[in-house]
Amino acid sequence: MESITTKGIKNFEDLLRLKYGEPGTPKRQEFENKAMAFYLCAMLKEERHKAKLSQSELAERADVKKEFISRVENGKVDVQLSTFLKLLNSLNLGIQVVPKPG
Repeated sequence: MESITTKGIKNFEDLLRLKYGEPGTPKRQEFENKAMAFYLCAMLKEERHKAKLSQSELAERADVKKEFISRVENGKVDVQLSTFLKLLNSLNLGIQVVPKPG
């Protein structure tokens, strides 16, 4: 991992700017997209646990393989939107699109 100096870093946004650039730049957008994908996969796993479902049970409900659920939850696969929606539906969840802050 590359080393960065913390001199002049006052908050998390300063750190993001130093490491990934200003908001809207390609490098920063790539980081933000990967962070959101990680968050969504973790949220899916948490919701599966709340529903007291195993990966196998969720897989059966969503008509996918158990291994696929594992790969999704561990961020090892880039999921098509239609498949992600199928997983959400299997957990009785929906999705809401809202404007980004700023």
